[in-house]
Amino acid sequence: LSYFKMICIDARNRGEKRMGAFQCVPEVYQTDGLKGFYRKMSASYAGISETVIHFAIYENIKQAPLKYKIASTMENEEESVKNSKMCATSIAYPHEVVRTRLCEEGTKYRSFFQTLSLLVQEGSGSLYHDLTTHLVRQIPNTAIMMATYELVVYLLMDKGNGNLLQYSCSANPTDGGAW
Repeated sequence: LSYFKMICIDARNRGEKRMGAFQCVPEVYQTDGLKGFYRKMSASYAGISETVIHFAIYENIKQAPLKYKIASTMENEEESVKNSKMCATSIAYPHEVVRTRLCEEGTKYRSFFQTLSLLVQEGSGSLYHDLTTHLVRQIPNTAIMMATYELVVYLLMDKGNGNLLQYSCSANPTDGGAW
């Protein structure tokens, strides 16, 4: 939960009045009370949908070469990551804008759905404000994350039957426990 506090402080510092965290915390508390630190939790929870969409698209794109018996290459994997992240981010990006707006000072933005409806009234440009910047930041980050994910899956794969290795938390070595 302290993560949400830091995001709110960061969002407030992007405005005209720059201040450090130690100056910002009392101001947020005086202005909005304790709820000011947790204002955008609902938008962050909505952001989980971006990860779900990304993994679903990624796994489907990754399986496409296998359907046509084409060998998977590193270039295919990179394209899968880039395309799936671009699609997922483009679909779910409005939650980022809502999240940022919820921590702005003032009383115009009160809740996730109220802020989303105000953004819809402002037009699609407001829903996708700074999307390009976000993509430039997210795609390389996601490429590194997915390369790590694929490496871990590869290392845990049982080469004999193609299934993930089964580990047991048993302390008894005769049970086959690996830990």
